[in-house]
Amino acid sequence: MIPMLDPTNLTVFVTGATAGFGAAVCRRFAEAGARVIGTGRRRERLDALKSELGERCHVAELDVTDRDAVTALVASLPAGFAAPNVCIANAGLALGLEPAQQAQMSNWEQMIATNVNGLLYTVNALLPGMVARDEGHVVLLGSVAGDYPYPGGNVYGATKAFVKQFALNLRADLIGKQVRVTNIEPGLAETEFSLVRFQGDAAQAAKPYEGLTPMSAEDIAETIFWSCVLPRHLNVNRLQIMPTMQAFGNFAVHRR
Repeated sequence: MIPMLDPTNLTVFVTGATAGFGAAVCRRFAEAGARVIGTGRRRERLDALKSELGERCHVAELDVTDRDAVTALVASLPAGFAAPNVCIANAGLALGLEPAQQAQMSNWEQMIATNVNGLLYTVNALLPGMVARDEGHVVLLGSVAGDYPYPGGNVYGATKAFVKQFALNLRADLIGKQVRVTNIEPGLAETEFSLVRFQGDAAQAAKPYEGLTPMSAEDIAETIFWSCVLPRHLNVNRLQIMPTMQAFGNFAVHRR
């Protein structure tokens, strides 16, 4: 039987590392002995993460919507962290839950800038090095919203559908290379996601999780970790995960 990969040989670049899935992923890989590069916009949280995880963690302030900043950061990674072989493009957000005809264009634009453009900038900066070294793994954070529409999910769901198709197309481009691509597609997970979506309204943010046990950031981090330490010849193309109490409803029908 081919053994799992040794996580101490992994150097993991994580976007959106200041909260939620990103922070949990950094902790999970660091706990296993990997080197971790945590990036995000909130400097004080990055400093706290570095203090917690120690010398095998490097942190850097980064806004993934700034293409030049992403490129420059990857090019300037310090010794010991300069050749990431795992890219976890996690940074993303949802804003608002209004129907399309009432949505704010600025919210749509920010979701596209982060969930699509920021993800592309991250992959574009890291993928050539992985291909040149013939070793790597690109993990994208999609969502069940990329497959299943819901009222108010308009542009958010569309960005995650993009992530799904981009991941599959990357796999097609990388045939013959030892570079894996995985799209992780969570359902209901309780993080800061809803708090951001509802602009800090804690009561409204809590409603999607009432009466059930949602997934946690640690649940998703464990799933990502597992996909990354599988033997090198295995590739998880897509992994969709929901809490037990979430499933699918009937088609909506409006009668006049």
